[in-house]
Amino acid sequence: MMVIRAFRAINDLETCEKYAEGHARVLSAINIKVKSSERDWFCNPGVYGIIVESEDGTQVYGGAKIQIKTDDFPLPLEDAIGKLDPRIFDLVKQYQEKGTAEICGLWNSREIAGLGVGSSLLVRACVARVGVAISEKLNIDTLFALCASYTLPTAVKAGFLIETSVGENGEFPYPKDRYKAIVAIHKDLNNLTSADELERNAIVSLRQNPIQEKMEKGPKGEVYVKYDLTHI
Repeated sequence: MMVIRAFRAINDLETCEKYAEGHARVLSAINIKVKSSERDWFCNPGVYGIIVESEDGTQVYGGAKIQIKTDDFPLPLEDAIGKLDPRIFDLVKQYQEKGTAEICGLWNSREIAGLGVGSSLLVRACVARVGVAISEKLNIDTLFALCASYTLPTAVKAGFLIETSVGENGEFPYPKDRYKAIVAIHKDLNNLTSADELERNAIVSLRQNPIQEKMEKGPKGEVYVKYDLTHI
């Protein structure tokens, strides 16, 4: 069994550290360092994390963060690509008034990547968690993501659309020239009309029942998952 649970950064520094260590190991293996792998987010009250771990909590398999945009904390994608295209600042500001956030720092280990469910379950959990956040009156109306080319299809299934007004039709050479990152945005978090039907149903199920257990099927295998998308 794997556990996918939500946490708030400022309330759970132990989980923050487990998340950061796992993320750093994955990035180190491919010789990459990015802003979202640093630890300044530990003290950001607008960061809510998702972590994938073993049932006993001793093994961490992946994670992602949801960071709410505030005047005090720019979104990680602003730091990442602002020097490449300053238009990203105006774009984020455009959505900030109604409330915007970013899925960032998404990573998974080989254990769940090998099942073909790593990024898909994390993106699903993040979008579902934002729905829970909306019900808790947190100010989130839109959701950004800076996707790698291999995670973009997963984001699109969850309802993200490529934002073509920045970069070259939304694309940037990041974090290194040989890689490609794509800016995407989710504009319908309430109704999920832009999401694939199967993905929409899965997200709605998690929103309505943020604590549940189910068998998840990937293209390479099955895994039993216990979800807890509430937070302390």
